[in-house]
Amino acid sequence: MPGGATAGAEASAVSGASTIYRVRRVLAIRSFRRLWGVTYLCSVADWLTILGLTGMVTKLTENYMAQNFAFTGVLLTGILPGLLFAPVGGVLADRFDRRKVMFFADLARCGLLLSIAFVGNGLWLYIANFLASASAIMWIPAKDAAVPNLLRRPDQVETANQLGMVMTYGFAVITAGGLYGIITYIGPTLHISPTLLGPLGFAKVVVIIISLLYLASGLILLTRIPELSLRDVHGTDAAKEREARPTKAEKKAAKEAATGEGTGLRGRFGEAARFIRTTPLVRGLLIGAFGAFAAGGAVIGSAKPYSSSLLAGDSAFGWLVVAVFAGLVVGLAGAPKLARRLPHDRLFGAAIVVAGLALVLVALSPHLAISLVTVAVVGACAGAAFLTGVTIIGSQVDDSIRGRVNAMYQSMLKLVVFGSTAAVPLLIGLVRPHDVNVWGNPIRIDGTRPVMLVGGLFAALLGVIAYRQMDSRRAEPILADLRNAIRRRPRRVNGLLIALEGTTATDTATQASRLAEWLRDGPRAVVLAADPALDDKRLETLVSGASLSGARAQALAAAAVRADIVERDIQPALDAGAIVVMERFVDSPFAHLSAVAGLDVEELEGLADWATGRLRPDVTVLLDADPGQELPGTRTADQHWRVQHLLAEMAAADPDRYVVVDAEGTDDEVAERVRTAVRAVFAGRRGGLVPPEPVLATVDPTPEADSK
Repeated sequence: MPGGATAGAEASAVSGASTIYRVRRVLAIRSFRRLWGVTYLCSVADWLTILGLTGMVTKLTENYMAQNFAFTGVLLTGILPGLLFAPVGGVLADRFDRRKVMFFADLARCGLLLSIAFVGNGLWLYIANFLASASAIMWIPAKDAAVPNLLRRPDQVETANQLGMVMTYGFAVITAGGLYGIITYIGPTLHISPTLLGPLGFAKVVVIIISLLYLASGLILLTRIPELSLRDVHGTDAAKEREARPTKAEKKAAKEAATGEGTGLRGRFGEAARFIRTTPLVRGLLIGAFGAFAAGGAVIGSAKPYSSSLLAGDSAFGWLVVAVFAGLVVGLAGAPKLARRLPHDRLFGAAIVVAGLALVLVALSPHLAISLVTVAVVGACAGAAFLTGVTIIGSQVDDSIRGRVNAMYQSMLKLVVFGSTAAVPLLIGLVRPHDVNVWGNPIRIDGTRPVMLVGGLFAALLGVIAYRQMDSRRAEPILADLRNAIRRRPRRVNGLLIALEGTTATDTATQASRLAEWLRDGPRAVVLAADPALDDKRLETLVSGASLSGARAQALAAAAVRADIVERDIQPALDAGAIVVMERFVDSPFAHLSAVAGLDVEELEGLADWATGRLRPDVTVLLDADPGQELPGTRTADQHWRVQHLLAEMAAADPDRYVVVDAEGTDDEVAERVRTAVRAVFAGRRGGLVPPEPVLATVDPTPEADSK
C-alpha cells in the first residue's frame, strides 16, 4: 500500500477523529487556508452579483414587465454559460497552469462587472453578466481540480470539500445579504439623495465592490498561493491501476499523445468522454448525479404550488424551504462520518436511492408535518450525495483529467436542473387540481404530486444503476456495511478476516498456517498475520521487562500487542482486499485471562474493542479440543475447561460469526474439517472466494457447551 503501514495507521487514526479535529488539520495547511479565503471572497461577490444586478436592472428600465423579469434575466444569463462552456473550463484546467487560469478569470470578471457601473445600459448588463459567468466557468473546474494537490493526504479531500460548501452556501450567503442590506440602507438612513451617485445610485457602489472582491481574489491567487500550479501531488490508485492495465481507449489516447493527435479542444473532449465511458466509477457517478439533479429540478419547479396543495397556509412554503436546507446541512455534516463505515461508491448510490424514495413519500404526504420530515430526508441525502460525488472526483480521478470530469459534473448539474425546472411548470399544468380527504385531512391533488412521484422513482432507479456501476465490492453484501453504519463500527474496505481460536496455541498456529496455504489457491491474496511465536515472545518480554505481575497489567500488555498487530499487519492487508488469517486474535487470550486471573469478561471485551478499533473477524473458527488435557501455562485441567467453556459461550452468543470444529484427531483430519467449515460459510455468504474442493469431512456447525 502507498505510504506503508505508518501512513495507513495515521489515516485510520485521523478518520476516526472528531469533525473539529479533521477541520483543524485541513485548515492548518497554509495554501488551502488561503484558497478557502479566496473562495469566500468570490462566493460573496457571486451572491452580491445576483442581488446587485437585479436591483440595477429595475433602475435601468421603466417597463413593468421588464422589471418583473429582472431577477429571471440575471439568473438565466448567469446559468447559460455553464451549459455552454463548462467543458471548455475543464480542458483549460487540465491543459494550463490552474493558478494563471483562475487569475485571468478573476481579472475578466473584475473588468466586466466594473464596466456595468460606467456603461449604465440594460443590454450591456446582461451581456457583461453572461461573459462574467463564462469566466467563472473557467475558474471553478481549475479550483476544484487543484484542491487535492494542496492537501497532505488524499483522505482530506472530503473535509476540504465540506469546508468549501459551508463557505459558499453558508458564510458567503449571510455576508452578501448583510452587505447588500447595509449598502442599500445607508442612503435612506442618512437622507442621501439617490441621484448623488448618478441615476444608478447605490447600485453602482454594489457593483464596484463586487469588482474589487474579484480583483482581490485574483491578486491573492497570483502572489500568495503558488501551490495551485502543482500537479498530481498524491497520485491515485485508479491512475496506477490504469497504468498497469490500460484499456483500448487509453492505449489509443496514449498513441494520439505520442503522435501529437487529439491534443486540440475536440481531442481533449474525446479523451474525457472515453475516460468516462471506460471507467465504471465515473460513469456510475454521472448516471446517479443525472437522476439526483433531475429530481432536484422537479422539487425546485414544483415547490411553491406543492406547498399550496398541503392547505397549510402561506407559511408552508417557508417551512419547507427551512426543512430542505436543514436537511442539506445535516447531510453535508454527516457524510464524512458515514464514509468511515460505508465506502464512498456505496454511500453515493445509497444516498440517491434513499433520496428518491423519500421524494416519493413527499409526493404522497397528506400533511405538512410528514412533508417536513420527508423533505428534510431528501435534503440530507442530496447533501451527502453531492459531497460524496465531489470527493470521489477529487480523490479517485487522475489529476490529468480531473478538471474535465469536474467540469462535466458541474455542467450536467446546471443543465439538468435548469431543464427540469423549466419543464416542470408545463407538466404541472396538465393535471387539473381537485380536493380530497385523506384520514379526515383535506389535501389538494394537482400536478405537483405526479411530477414529484415520477421524479422520485426516476432518481431511485438511476441510483440503483449507479450503485451497480460503481460498487467495488460486489462479492460483499451491502447489508453488512449498513449494519456497521447503524452500529457505528468502522467499515472494512475490501478484505476478509478469519480467526482461529482455541485453548492451545500449538493447535491454532498449525491450523491457521494450513488454512492460509489452502486459501492461496483461491482468487484472492492471502495474508497470515504476524508470526504468533514472535508475538508470544514480545508479550513475554514486555511483561517480564516491565515486571508486570498483575492480571490487569498483563491484560493491557496483551491488548497492546493485538493493537500493534492490527495496525501493522491486519488493517493494511484488509484495506488492500486480502483474506487475513489470524490465530488467537482476541477471544482465546482474553478467555485465558478471564479464566485464570478471574478478570471480568465484559471489561476484557471492552478492552479488546478499544485495542482493535472494534475490528471483528468475518468468521471465527473455534477448535473444540478435549478439556481433559493439561493446558500449557495453567496449573490444572479445570482452568483448561473454564477457558474452553468461555469460548463456547462466546460462540453460542454470536452463532452468525462462529463455526465450531472438532479438534480431536490428527492435524490433517482437523485441517480438513476447518476447510470444510470455511467453505460452507463462504458458499452461503460470499461464493467464489475459496478454492472449489469437494466436501470430504463433516463438521459440527453449532457449539455444544453443555456437553463438555
